[in-house]
Amino acid sequence: MTVTIYDVAREANVSMATVSRVVNGNQNVKPATRKKVLEVIERLEYRPNAVARGLASKKTTTVGVIIPDISNNLYAELARGIEDIATMYRYNIILANSDQNEGKELTLLDTMLGKQVDGIVMMTDKVTEKIQASIEHSPVPIVLAGSVDESNEIASVNIDYFKAAYEAVKVLIGNGHKRIACVLGPDTFTVNQYKLDAYKKVLEDEGLQVDEALIVSDEGTYDSGITAYEELSVLEEAPTAFFAGSDELAIGIIHGAQDTGKHVPDDIEVISFENSKLARMVRPQLSSVVLPLYDIGAVAMRLLTKLMNKESVEQQSVILPHRIEMRNSVKR
Repeated sequence: MTVTIYDVAREANVSMATVSRVVNGNQNVKPATRKKVLEVIERLEYRPNAVARGLASKKTTTVGVIIPDISNNLYAELARGIEDIATMYRYNIILANSDQNEGKELTLLDTMLGKQVDGIVMMTDKVTEKIQASIEHSPVPIVLAGSVDESNEIASVNIDYFKAAYEAVKVLIGNGHKRIACVLGPDTFTVNQYKLDAYKKVLEDEGLQVDEALIVSDEGTYDSGITAYEELSVLEEAPTAFFAGSDELAIGIIHGAQDTGKHVPDDIEVISFENSKLARMVRPQLSSVVLPLYDIGAVAMRLLTKLMNKESVEQQSVILPHRIEMRNSVKR
């Protein structure tokens, strides 16, 4: 049988209100009474019912977290940042994987709300019309982490993806390259569109021609990076440098080049976007835009706590600083 607050009150010979005050940390309880209640709670192994407490207080101190794939190191960093701040503010987390699927994202939003969470942190590759409508009709605050809301109506935490990509491509131009390839993941992802726009803009600003043959949008995997290199390297005017939308893509490009006898960075240079653990594991180590996903997760969770507690928020769209970690895949 599940031990209830009534059982604890009866054993401790106090009211249920007193047990509730002890459980919730209310200081308006005599030390001797508190000690007696805590001893009974420990002996009976009583666990407060979060749902029942939520019905009474209209708060469950639970937050939903929806991310694409927890098995991915990047998203694990995001989740860790969220969890650390949630723990600091005494919130529990319900974590779910969306598999980058809009239908599943919508289902998970409904499921989280059905569990009476106090708020939700969500990462999605694209805020579709359906997802935006679901967020706008949510009875609890929702914060996007590492996801761009082009309407600027949803609370979010990001870096300036356009500026970061612009600076990365400019590094390659600064090293004398005129034929620079741009290899990205799916063009349906909002962040990838920012990277592509930045790539084109910096070329135009530096007086270089934008050659559509040098632009590849694919699955964004390691294998597609290899394939992209194979296709681009046989062009009549092959690229001498590559801007990759992710570390996994960049490593595919590097290995594709090495398989044909090319050396990085002597024969080609590669710069990426993410700075995951993979960037340090590949040889040569990969120069990459730092995407501070731990910080994005932590700041998103802190922003959510403010919204849940109706605290004053100066701005709902937070842009964190970025930098480029220079390693050995480009000449310095």
